[in-house]
Amino acid sequence: MELIESIMAMVALVILGSVINRYLVVVPVALIQAALGLIVALAFRIQLQVSTDWFMLLFMAPLLFNDGRHYPKRQLWYLRGPILGNAVLLVLASTVVGGYVLHWVAPGIPLAATFALAAILSPTDLIAVQGLAARIHLPKNVLNLVAGESMINDASGLISFKYAVAAAVSGAFVLRNAVRDFAYVTVVGLLVGFILITCINALRRWLLKQGINDYALHTALQILTPFVVYFVADELLHASGVIAVVIAGLLSNGQTSLQSSVLPELRLVSERTWDIVVYLLNGIIFVLLGMELPMAMGATIRSEQASTIQALLLVGLMYVLLLVVRVAWLYGNLVLTARRTHNPSQPWRWPSVQQALVAGISGVRGAITLIGVLSLPATVASGAGFPSRSLILFVAAGVVILSLVMASVALPLITRERVVVQGRGDSAALAASDQNDDDDDDDAVVAAQLTYPEAQSYTLQSAVRMIESERRTDNQKPALDLLAEYQDRIRRLAYINADAPDDAIPPLLADELNLRRIGLVGEQRALTQLWRDGRILADTYLATRERIQQRVEDIDRSLTHAGRRSPSAWLRHRWRRVKRSMAHLRLGDRRAGHHYNEQLLVEKETAKGGLKHLSAVMRQQPAAAAQYDRQMVYAQVVHYRNRIASAKAAGQQRNTEYDDELRRLRLLGFAAERSAIRRLMDNGYITTRMATKLSADVSYSENAVNLADANDAS
Repeated sequence: MELIESIMAMVALVILGSVINRYLVVVPVALIQAALGLIVALAFRIQLQVSTDWFMLLFMAPLLFNDGRHYPKRQLWYLRGPILGNAVLLVLASTVVGGYVLHWVAPGIPLAATFALAAILSPTDLIAVQGLAARIHLPKNVLNLVAGESMINDASGLISFKYAVAAAVSGAFVLRNAVRDFAYVTVVGLLVGFILITCINALRRWLLKQGINDYALHTALQILTPFVVYFVADELLHASGVIAVVIAGLLSNGQTSLQSSVLPELRLVSERTWDIVVYLLNGIIFVLLGMELPMAMGATIRSEQASTIQALLLVGLMYVLLLVVRVAWLYGNLVLTARRTHNPSQPWRWPSVQQALVAGISGVRGAITLIGVLSLPATVASGAGFPSRSLILFVAAGVVILSLVMASVALPLITRERVVVQGRGDSAALAASDQNDDDDDDDAVVAAQLTYPEAQSYTLQSAVRMIESERRTDNQKPALDLLAEYQDRIRRLAYINADAPDDAIPPLLADELNLRRIGLVGEQRALTQLWRDGRILADTYLATRERIQQRVEDIDRSLTHAGRRSPSAWLRHRWRRVKRSMAHLRLGDRRAGHHYNEQLLVEKETAKGGLKHLSAVMRQQPAAAAQYDRQMVYAQVVHYRNRIASAKAAGQQRNTEYDDELRRLRLLGFAAERSAIRRLMDNGYITTRMATKLSADVSYSENAVNLADANDAS
């Protein structure tokens, strides 16, 4: 009964912390939850004894599995070298440097214990890094690198922590045995994660094929997965449960989601369930931290090993030391990247130290650090107490809190942006703005940072991410058609927010025109190659080349005339649209002719050439690519992909499969928009009135689509 009461009390504190955070947005919710735990522990004199085994299973397994589910697998593979370097070598460097320095400053703490503390302080919080990515203007590769590192270094940090604790408990450390054990737990952990998630996914598919499609059953099976994987790897095979659940999460993310295609509602139900689970687990961790602080602080104050002032100085020392190592490592990575991509014809420029500093400070310590440090055993093999346990707990908790405070205070000063640091249990990161909604004068006192067009853009981008995650080989056409619709709406909203003098071209329009021009260069090259290979006739080559050249000239004139088309360019554009419509009418059912097939070939190959050239320019010239708005780059990529898919599908009758898939993706998009609206409102970025207006817009769009579908069916 006491256990149930304790769980109910901690859940209540988690909820209360979120309510308080609604009014104190600038204070991280994790700090509020820890403060509530501290208050309760002091008021009721509560002392908790945390069991290592159940704590690691209950908290670590689902959090790491959820991190793996949401990390883009393509980014992980593309940056596999740097990510593994950061996740392994940086953790090792932080452990060795931090352990030796701490032991040198406080010789009363055994070296194995200082290594354990430094190891568990090395992992950074993945969700905090991803939350900062939306607001901190760093190069995309740096952000992806830090985010990938934050997931993988959970495993490496916890494994290093485990061996350091084992050495402190047993009093002995044999390098050869450690290397052998490390190889065993790593390889077996990888295999367990791969085999079990493959079997579980096969079980899900079999259940669906048998018609067993109960939402509660499938959601429960998904929630149970990380616990089963961790238990089998850690308890039964004595391998690394950490590596097993990370691999299982990554492979769960990469699997073709049959259950989502058969039951689109299942994905929505399971994701909301995961949000609740992660929210509660993350909140309870920080509540437990607050409850553990009085015991750690009291034991530290009473201990003759270090005074309270010395303990606080150790907290500051460890934070600064780890920050210096991290910043130095990240800056070295920036320098090496700049060296590899440097154009010899241009002068060499050192990368900005500010980038590495911001990336270093954004490496907030969070749930995984607390999971590890709270799992420290109370005694060693001889029966004596674990050496300096209370001091280690105090320093670790202090570094976690200090990293949260520093990120909240220092990042706005460095980047001149408002930053709210978030943890695994918080809502998604949102871009802040100093503008208020002009239509909500009555709610002007509420801290609404987003204007109505900005909020609309955020919700639409959330839908784009959802649809992009569902895009597969067999649904390219409906997915890209829908993505093109969303991109067109986002582009219009971006122009609404664009500010530029009347005699100057808006920056977003300049980006779009320049990106189009880059793509047209690739189209010209692909067209020339088709002609040289003898795959098209000379008449087709000349007519298409002239059309592309006219578009290039139109773009050049627009760039020199503040984005405005000349009358002749406007007339040519309209005439091209009329000719395309007339050609379509003339073709009728004659879609098997040589001329039509040749036009399809030109359309497909020039679109591929434009996409290839645009990707090459973005990849080979990162400094120039960073100047373009990412949304505009993505819009051009979607434009070319849609052209390719349209050319491949030309001549095929629009079937029910296309309509069904398009309808399914629209439903997912609408659900993603509603979830984004709720996150914006919960975090105080929009008012209740604006949320109502946004929800009404989504409902109107959904009703319009349903009405159109009904008319088509009739």
